[in-house]
Amino acid sequence: MESPYDVLDIDADADEDEVVRAYRTRVKEAHPDHGGSLAEFERVRRAYDHITAGRDPTTFEARLGDGRRGTGDRTDGSEPSAAETDETATAADTDEPAETADADEERTLGPTVEYLDYAVLESHGWELTDDDLFEKAEAADLDVDRHGILVVQPRETLLEAAERYGFSWPYACRGGACANCAVAVVGGEAEMPVSTVLTDEMKDRGIRLSCIAEPVTDDLRVVFNIGRLPALAELRLPAEQFTNARADD
Repeated sequence: MESPYDVLDIDADADEDEVVRAYRTRVKEAHPDHGGSLAEFERVRRAYDHITAGRDPTTFEARLGDGRRGTGDRTDGSEPSAAETDETATAADTDEPAETADADEERTLGPTVEYLDYAVLESHGWELTDDDLFEKAEAADLDVDRHGILVVQPRETLLEAAERYGFSWPYACRGGACANCAVAVVGGEAEMPVSTVLTDEMKDRGIRLSCIAEPVTDDLRVVFNIGRLPALAELRLPAEQFTNARADD
């Protein structure tokens, strides 16, 4: 049985840093735009989630081609029962019709977002206008919370997608009424239903509010955590309001 460590090509005793580095490498290799496939991309994501959630490696199985969940792939993090394990094994051993495999091949990922933390630009002396900004980020071997790739689901905002991946991007009101969650879109396009705080000039420069912005292109490059830029600082909510904001606000 393949373990999540096998998927990430690391030893079972790998430490947290090794897991993150391996995930960052494998998720890019597995991405369909880089020669991989949707199934492989999902398998790498699930392996990383399985390890970081502290689940038993022996309960990990790759997602089945028809969209069913494999053993151990439970949304509540609990272990499957014996009956569920037997049922899954039986389903996996059953020959599937060709049209099921064809349908799986036709599935596509949602919009892919390559993200970068503005704090990295500050520490390295880079600028938002640098043409090779993300190439430099790639070469810098940054932690996955600073630079990486995420996939946005239908009707999901940039902020919601980041939170689903476990990241803590800045936000406050979650309704597009401040600039705490502002991001700079430097590749691709994201649209907001309304913006009462950003000027036309800011929007022309690619600034969007991640709490209400959704990708409208298949690929997107964004720099998050830009709320403290001079042009945006006066549009932010007070620090105490930001600190007390909740995910369900």
